[in-house]
Amino acid sequence: MMEHSVSRNVALPAEGVTDAERYLARLCKRSFLSMWSYPVVFRDQGRKNDKGDGKELCDLLVVFENHVFIFSDKDCEFGNTGNLELDWSRWYRKAVLESSKQVFAAERWIREFPQKLFLDRQCKIPFPIKLPSADYAIFHRIIVAHNGSIHCQELMGGSGSFMLDTALEGEAHLGRPFTIGQINSAKGYVHVFDDTTLNVVMRTLDTITDFTSYITKKEQFLLRYRCVVVPGEEELLTYYLTNRNNVGEHDFVINGNYDVISLPEGLWARFINSPERLAQVQADQISYAWDELIEKFAFHAMTGTQYFTSGQPLRDQEIMFRFMAREPRTRRRILAMSLRDVLERSMTSCSMWEARVLAPASIDEPCYVFVCVKRPATESDDDYRNKRMQLLSDYCHVAKIKWPGAKHIVGIATESVQEKRRSEDLVYLDMSEWNSESQAEAVEIQERLGILKETKLCKGREYEYPVDHMGILRKGLPSRNSQCECGSGKRFRNCHGKAYFPKSIKSKSKLK
Repeated sequence: MMEHSVSRNVALPAEGVTDAERYLARLCKRSFLSMWSYPVVFRDQGRKNDKGDGKELCDLLVVFENHVFIFSDKDCEFGNTGNLELDWSRWYRKAVLESSKQVFAAERWIREFPQKLFLDRQCKIPFPIKLPSADYAIFHRIIVAHNGSIHCQELMGGSGSFMLDTALEGEAHLGRPFTIGQINSAKGYVHVFDDTTLNVVMRTLDTITDFTSYITKKEQFLLRYRCVVVPGEEELLTYYLTNRNNVGEHDFVINGNYDVISLPEGLWARFINSPERLAQVQADQISYAWDELIEKFAFHAMTGTQYFTSGQPLRDQEIMFRFMAREPRTRRRILAMSLRDVLERSMTSCSMWEARVLAPASIDEPCYVFVCVKRPATESDDDYRNKRMQLLSDYCHVAKIKWPGAKHIVGIATESVQEKRRSEDLVYLDMSEWNSESQAEAVEIQERLGILKETKLCKGREYEYPVDHMGILRKGLPSRNSQCECGSGKRFRNCHGKAYFPKSIKSKSKLK
């Protein structure tokens, strides 16, 4: 039972200390969102005094499901003695080597003492997100090294991003200016972002799922071959974004057996100016409404200012927000458009409420229920919010009847578009233990309220890149599996639709 909340249990992350740390914090908050991104985390040393005894663990920590991202940010001056190799070796030792030691030490501490992480130096505010067990955790080590790319651009030209060469390891870096390989292969791969690539990667992959997928596949790709040479991180990112594996995921697809892989320069420059990328950026604008909704829910959960609360600590509530945050950028576009559509429909409808259900496309995805309810002029806020929450819960239970395979249902309710004030309710139902009693209760609700009885099934396709390389809109095409109109007898995707349906799985949704 959810109750009105007046508690204050502040667990908001800090913003960083230096300008560089604050900038990293803003980028990470944009991609990973506030609930999962924490600048300046401390570890409890075990010795207490009036000033606190917490020691800084890392510059930023991101925890999402079993993935743990450890960031070390170093803003070190790059010398100008006239001896490039000397200047590089000095900068590398401070900005990269010292950072790697911090990252490895932080990983070791998290594995051994996950319960001793805090948001303040006095070690009074525990780290609010539950960390995965050491056996289950996947660690990603990331160094952000400032000031090197400026000198790289001045001396070498180009974007200023460092070259990647996986054959380079350890002390060998000191003699190879502006080139990054493996810092310490025995302890795990370390990603090194400079000023150029930090912006490129985090502004392009600005959801936790998209970023995690790239980082994971990048590590696998670079360690798969004896030597991989890439002119810069942005070229590696472009190759990833323009290739898909046999299950439709972005990936580093290399046909053939090779020991050495080398990628060309100029891929990123062509990609960012392509019709596909420009159309994608434009189409993604609506998707950020989904990010804003998550942040709004998260803020009230982290500060204990929710209208309804179960009384659970944040680490137990986090699972419902995690489903929303897990959605990649293209899927968020679909969700935001669906929520907007039901809001707009409520404005002209004579009914007191409008609803839409997005069926899960796979067993791991949640079923989403959107309900928009008009507020009677004579009804108090408390009465309205309680009735709206009950209606949302009823819709979520009945949705299980319509989609019995759904294991997770996330419901969102809000006012009609006509309302001047805006509030939202969020409910999560774990349907994995659904039984005959639950089924009977849901059937009774459906009969009593008459909801989801007469439904209209809508199928839609949302392309990650809404236009092809010629700038032609992809929407309105024949179905990929329909017979091609040329009379060849082949499916459209295998005939004249090849340009529109490469060997990949496009984003699909079933809208209700």
